[in-house]
Amino acid sequence: MAIIDDILDGLMRRYKERVPDVSRVINAMIREGVIGSVDDIENDHIAFRTMGVPQLGLKSLEKIFLHHGYTKMDPYDFTKKKLSAFWYSPPRDDLPRIFISELRISELTESAQRTIKSYTDEVVNDPVDALDLDDPVAVDEFLHRPLWRTPTWVDYQDLAAESEYASWVIYNRYYLNHFTITIHNLPDGFNTVAMFNEFLEREGLILNSAGGKIKISPDKKLIQSSTVAQVIDAGFDDGRGGIEVHPISGSYVEFAQREILDEFLALPPSEIRRHHRKEGFERDNADGIFESTYRSQTQRLF
Repeated sequence: MAIIDDILDGLMRRYKERVPDVSRVINAMIREGVIGSVDDIENDHIAFRTMGVPQLGLKSLEKIFLHHGYTKMDPYDFTKKKLSAFWYSPPRDDLPRIFISELRISELTESAQRTIKSYTDEVVNDPVDALDLDDPVAVDEFLHRPLWRTPTWVDYQDLAAESEYASWVIYNRYYLNHFTITIHNLPDGFNTVAMFNEFLEREGLILNSAGGKIKISPDKKLIQSSTVAQVIDAGFDDGRGGIEVHPISGSYVEFAQREILDEFLALPPSEIRRHHRKEGFERDNADGIFESTYRSQTQRLF
């Protein structure tokens, strides 16, 4: 097993512990006979959110994955959300794609910039440069430890009023934002996002409705949906040396259906491989999926 496998296993292990919807979806799939075990799930991609500051951000986090053979691919611009992103192609077809986004904090108000930098300035140098990237335990610990002090509830709320992405990152740091179940290789009756959404809603899961529950690329080759983020009890600095607890958005689960490219439609189903299907991502699809952690969605859980 390669080092990147250990790193990804560590990410997924902690993610499952924190996001109950993961086990809920997997257990329902096993109960319905869709899969035999969790090992049958194909992970389309995982995603991270970052703050766009020189010593952190996308260019810092990507070093981990580039070191382990990932290739940096297409850029994406989310103008209204003030985000930039890239996706990264894996060195093996059995590994997930990576999607990393960052907040362009220079486009926020001066007040929001000051708040963010009061935390991120605690990280003086790029922390990835100090990591042994060939030590999966060290990388796993880094991806799950705080990079700056615990935020106050006031700062979190102030940031959320301007950018819910900013407030999510100020609390969650580099925590895995979501993983994505590949739908098109599932058995008949579950192998389209439309059918899988019906299955999820029968199980009582709430789906992200931003831009519609089903997000479809203009060429109709990439079809996606996602659950609404879990709400977690988060501890904030109360300013008196203690902790005050408030419910906030955590992480969620995404679902992706990648259609066969036109030039390969004549291939027998048994010969279809990953490279025969739509690759990359679609900006408008991703724009709606970002809102899985937004209050307009999470309030639907109650």
